[in-house]
Amino acid sequence: MYKQRRFLTFATAGAVICTAALIPTVSQAAGSGGTEEKPYATTHGLTAEDVKNINALNESALALGQPGKPPGESSPSADPSFRPPSRADDRVTPPAEPLDRMPDAYQAYGGRATTVINNYIRKWQQSYSHLDGKKQQMTEGQREKLSYGCVGVTWVNSGPYPMNKLAFAFFDENKYKNDLKNVSPRPDETRAEFEGRIAKGSFDEGKGFKRARDVASIMNKALENAHDEGTYLDNLKAGLTNNNDALLHEDSRSNFYSALRNTPSFKERDGGNYDPSKMKAVIYSKHFWSGQDQRGSSDRRKYGDPAAFRPDQGTGLVDMSGDRSIPRSPARPGESWVNFDYGWFGAQTEADAEKTVWTHGDHYHAPNSDLGPMHVYESKFRNWSAGYADFDRGTYMITFIPKNWNTAPAKVEQGWP
Repeated sequence: MYKQRRFLTFATAGAVICTAALIPTVSQAAGSGGTEEKPYATTHGLTAEDVKNINALNESALALGQPGKPPGESSPSADPSFRPPSRADDRVTPPAEPLDRMPDAYQAYGGRATTVINNYIRKWQQSYSHLDGKKQQMTEGQREKLSYGCVGVTWVNSGPYPMNKLAFAFFDENKYKNDLKNVSPRPDETRAEFEGRIAKGSFDEGKGFKRARDVASIMNKALENAHDEGTYLDNLKAGLTNNNDALLHEDSRSNFYSALRNTPSFKERDGGNYDPSKMKAVIYSKHFWSGQDQRGSSDRRKYGDPAAFRPDQGTGLVDMSGDRSIPRSPARPGESWVNFDYGWFGAQTEADAEKTVWTHGDHYHAPNSDLGPMHVYESKFRNWSAGYADFDRGTYMITFIPKNWNTAPAKVEQGWP
């Protein structure tokens, strides 16, 4: 459990450590009126040094996941060139759990269930680990990935480090234009801050998620009985044609059409072995900050860039090439922001988005430090999509995993009753 934490001496400091909040959704909170998002640090006693260490480790994980440096099953720390910056080297890998040990019930409150990392490993082994119908013990390499926090949960379930190339979102252009004309800035709000807030409130995560689910469904139908990539692409284009989907007109070099071949497990003998019929399309989500252009306006880095990471109005695709996981820049003394938040969805078949379950974590696992042990959360969609001041974008990603992995079961029992 956590030690008694020292509270921040600055009331305005904010950090979101890869978790969910019991507050309005991003689009509700950021529009006219509504309740302002609350920073994680003010209610969880995190310091600016904690945030610095979390961001440092997130950046290390991102570097490990770059092409040419696949983590595979080996421990990242086994690489002599790997040196986590700052004090983030207090991360530890959780110990192995017996395969036959059942998990305890999570602590549930307001649409979110919480547990310690060790208990999540037990649940994962019971309901997520199956390979060709057999339960698997989480390996040391998998536990190493998991220990990275929110991105670790997605990482251990997706296999390769999530590279976020196939992202979807929904942006309401009419709402954005109307609010710019008809909503008044708040007292002492700068023009840049006003425009960033209005842009943030014009994103609808529910519609972005639905778009990703619809596309994943077309992809999964195209994968059926397609034993080579050419057949898969032919099936995919036929499915898009039948659905009159704008993605049909994407360039052949688009991330959309190359997503399968660029998935590492598709090439592995124990994965897809270049057979599309052995793969399935699954979903995860990332929350992040829009103002990442280091050459752009400092106000955009503080208050958000209204033009950044907006989806194509026809396809819903988001160009993520500018995402470097750079956190929001502080606008006031003492502010400190976390650089991203990941949530794992998988391939759930629950039709009602509000009943879907999103698995994520609070921060990296550091039980012997002031930061404390990692906790894993299972949040309903309303909780997952709720916003924090650290983030102004929420995207829904499609990736592929082998069908014989059960890391994306059709049904997730929240909190393991």
